[in-house]
Amino acid sequence: MSASPTWDPALYVRFGDHRGRPFFDLTSRIGAEAPAHVVDLGCGPGTLTAALSDRWPDAIVEGIDSSPSMIEAAERVVAGRPGLSFRLGDIVAWEPEDDVDVVVSNAALQWVPGHEAIIGRWLEQLAPGAWLAVQMPGNFNAPSHSLLRELAESSQWERRLRGVLRHTDVVAEPAEYLELMRAGGWEADVWETTYLQVITGEDPVLNWVRGTALRPVLDALSEDEGAQFEEQYNQLLLDAYPARDYGTVFPFRRIFIAGRKP
Repeated sequence: MSASPTWDPALYVRFGDHRGRPFFDLTSRIGAEAPAHVVDLGCGPGTLTAALSDRWPDAIVEGIDSSPSMIEAAERVVAGRPGLSFRLGDIVAWEPEDDVDVVVSNAALQWVPGHEAIIGRWLEQLAPGAWLAVQMPGNFNAPSHSLLRELAESSQWERRLRGVLRHTDVVAEPAEYLELMRAGGWEADVWETTYLQVITGEDPVLNWVRGTALRPVLDALSEDEGAQFEEQYNQLLLDAYPARDYGTVFPFRRIFIAGRKP
């Protein structure tokens, strides 16, 4: 995306179980037993960061996010735990302190153009024995995203939305991240998973993307324009993701990177 979107914590956690599962699949591959300082980059509303504090209660666990609303939500929901704190910060500018030995970034780096270079910098800066775990959506060619781009590029919306959405360069392929990790001298486990998510309720896919991919579009449009765009987009989504009697199947591909610096 061309700029950081405006985040709504309540929208983001609406599908908390589906959004949380990749986090636990990712962090289960971290082998650190007693880390001193754990950092969650792009921590969002903080509920998953709190799970890191539960896992390592003796560690300093720090959640960092660039969204004031997300940090406010995190401090409200999970404040008061010993060793757990949250602060505003920019992933691009973040550099690890000497005692940082676990870094987690869950569903955040896809918003950062050129994040491969940032990961490469962290690989150099983190101390021997440190762990890095990253998860990013890899579904940018799915109908939910391709239809969004096509509508934004239509004659009605192209002028208003030019440059708002990135295309297929948002994330690299898993093999490229494996090569990045190994070239940096790290042990690495890289994989991908497509979750066949069953989501329910009225307009479920639209409600999902309202919390993520649709945010930059809504930020760029007026309230009336946004409502009109959503109505058109939702009709495309309802055709692409038909409802079944048990819910709507919304396949979601995710890319995982977990590694340790020898």
